[in-house]
Amino acid sequence: MAQEQRRTEHTQQGAGPRPRRSHRKKSAGAKMGFALLYIIMIVGVSVILACVGWVAANDMLALNKEAKEITITITSEDSFGDVVNRLGENDLIEYKLLFRLFAAFTGGEKKISAGTFTLNTDMDYRALISGMSANSSTRANVTVTIPEGYTVEQIFQLLEDKGVATVEDLNEEAANYDYAFSFLRDIPLGDPTRLEGYLYPDTYEFYTPNDPRYAINRMLVNFDSKFTDEMRQAVTDSGYSVHEMLTIAAMIEKETDGTDRAKIASVIYNRLNNPGYETAGYLNIDATILYATGQQVTQYDRDNVNSPYNTFLYKGLPPGPIANPGMESIQAAMQPESTDLYYYALGDDGLHHFYKTYAGLQEFLGSQALYQNN
Repeated sequence: MAQEQRRTEHTQQGAGPRPRRSHRKKSAGAKMGFALLYIIMIVGVSVILACVGWVAANDMLALNKEAKEITITITSEDSFGDVVNRLGENDLIEYKLLFRLFAAFTGGEKKISAGTFTLNTDMDYRALISGMSANSSTRANVTVTIPEGYTVEQIFQLLEDKGVATVEDLNEEAANYDYAFSFLRDIPLGDPTRLEGYLYPDTYEFYTPNDPRYAINRMLVNFDSKFTDEMRQAVTDSGYSVHEMLTIAAMIEKETDGTDRAKIASVIYNRLNNPGYETAGYLNIDATILYATGQQVTQYDRDNVNSPYNTFLYKGLPPGPIANPGMESIQAAMQPESTDLYYYALGDDGLHHFYKTYAGLQEFLGSQALYQNN
């Protein structure tokens, strides 16, 4: 019995180690399997990341893209997200999130400005951001020639038509921004026509679109430079203000046939300076009524339009310029011819004819087909 027990114990003791050796073999195999799986996963992930990185790099560095040039316009109302979407829609970028991250890390969002820009698929992320900045060489501009005698209303419409800024925004800046020029110091804010006479007619280069305040300031700076200190002193010596002188110059600009500015100036001054004459201080200029009504002037308008711009009903100068005169008209206002003329009228030949008396004017009008049916 004791021997059988010892055999049993011996058998149990001898059977013990074999399962433990098998467990070690299985554990080693599992570890090798896991290691192999891990290596495969690492390699796979690395390959995937490499592929993603390559694709991302292609987009970020503008590699392997089909050649394409796009003109996009960014307004002040556009968000950065709007800009990113527009770039994506035009195939300039493929991964919007990646572009957002790049812009966030490089401060690119703050560099993007309103404007019209010409971009292409050869431009990498950095070049795209630079190409949409305020000083970008890709920014579109437009040449705008403002004719002499245009009103503020006409100038602003022209700028809108050329894509510089909207009439609404230009009117807002003209009416309410206090531009730092001495000649505007005594002109109250609140109406865009406060700048009438001071938007110098010239040829300008503007970005499109442009900040309306900057566009207006460009024209005012130009006037400020053209209207020299010597001219300002001459105006002061004449007894008129700059505003009054520009009012006279604007009437000359709207009335002239192109050859008679200084002679028209003499008629205006003769009427202003000799109110006892038969004109009684009335300027009787149709262009001032046209400015007030915006329509062709009739005899009814001359007799009934109750506006300080009606120089048939109100004596002396109108409240301000009725247009933006060029330098020839400004100089004519400052240096009128010395004459005894008080009347003029446009003849059938397209030129103005001047007279000292009303009787002489009436005789001329009776001889012109232009006035037969009026």
